[in-house]
Amino acid sequence: MTKRICVVTGTRAEYGLLRWVMEGIRQSPVLELQLIATGMHLSPEFGLTVEAIEADGFQVDRKVEMLLSSDTRVGVTKSMGLGMIGFADALAELQPDLLLVLGDRYEIFSATTSAMIARVPIAHLHGGETTQGAIDEAIRHSISKMSHLHFVAAEEYRRRVIQLGEQPKHVFQVGGLGIDNILRLQLLARDELEAKLDFKLASRNLLITFHPVTLEHNTSAAQMDELLAALAELQDTGLVFTMPNADVEGRVLFRQIEDYCSRHKNAQAYTSLGQLLYLSCIKHFDGVVGNSSSGLAEVPSFNKGTINIGDRQRGRLRAASVIDCEPDQASIGAALCQLFSPKFQAQLPRVKNPYGNGGASAAIVKVLEQRSLNDLLKKRFYDLPNP
Repeated sequence: MTKRICVVTGTRAEYGLLRWVMEGIRQSPVLELQLIATGMHLSPEFGLTVEAIEADGFQVDRKVEMLLSSDTRVGVTKSMGLGMIGFADALAELQPDLLLVLGDRYEIFSATTSAMIARVPIAHLHGGETTQGAIDEAIRHSISKMSHLHFVAAEEYRRRVIQLGEQPKHVFQVGGLGIDNILRLQLLARDELEAKLDFKLASRNLLITFHPVTLEHNTSAAQMDELLAALAELQDTGLVFTMPNADVEGRVLFRQIEDYCSRHKNAQAYTSLGQLLYLSCIKHFDGVVGNSSSGLAEVPSFNKGTINIGDRQRGRLRAASVIDCEPDQASIGAALCQLFSPKFQAQLPRVKNPYGNGGASAAIVKVLEQRSLNDLLKKRFYDLPNP
């Protein structure tokens, strides 16, 4: 009897991490893939990336519309409520044996809460991580507490999930999912990349992704101003921006980036690059700048440098290729000088990624194939042994 595994995805980055897990489920003789697309995937404003999922050959079984045209705190909260309504209907129709979710987005919180009430077991990917500058921190740990199987990226994260009271036998250390994309995608050559981007690369190039800092009040725009001021000081450097997620204060960052690119010929912005273009940029560029988790989890595998700005990713494991800096022009400027310095560049070939060497997707599929799902719903809290 096959097990119906329902995967939920709401953003371009999350789908990129889930893709090979989905492919493994689809190819498995004992698993059946169900797929729900939601959030930014269904929004033209964010690139209507559900079309990229379908172009990869996946059937989207249900589309849960939940994203309001608002990036206020009230708008995001209302979106979560709409999501719960939509997921309740989708799960009732699909009747999955397991819901599989990744990460810490509010869309995923809505899906997980609906599954918990529907008595659908939940598998959570990339739990146990900390991001002290974003609401994602609380959402991630909440999802872990509602989940029954856990697939984590490192031993430190495994210990943290167990510390939350989860049974050790249900927590599997598999490594970072993003590395599988690096190993399995045929990345573009430099001239192919330029043609796809319709952008002539410079002698030096940077990939920039800066998301709102959701636990700080009205600071995202000010921090973006500081970043753009630091970038404006660079000479002979191509700048490729990827737009931020649908978070509180996200749209003001959109406008700032668009205005900057309109005034600087060396800069171009993209709503959604997709995994192939994004990873190809990392391969050929000199480094990445911003506050995205990708700079910590995937970029070190390319032996490229990351400038990590501010608190959004504070608490995550990081390689020696990551330069942390404050969200002000002077600190970002100093980090850029360090990134391009011969001394820093010379150490990059020796960098090891703390998120592993790949294989997470296959490991997850193997557990799903072999593990019975019948005894998961009634969880027992695991108490840590007395010291």
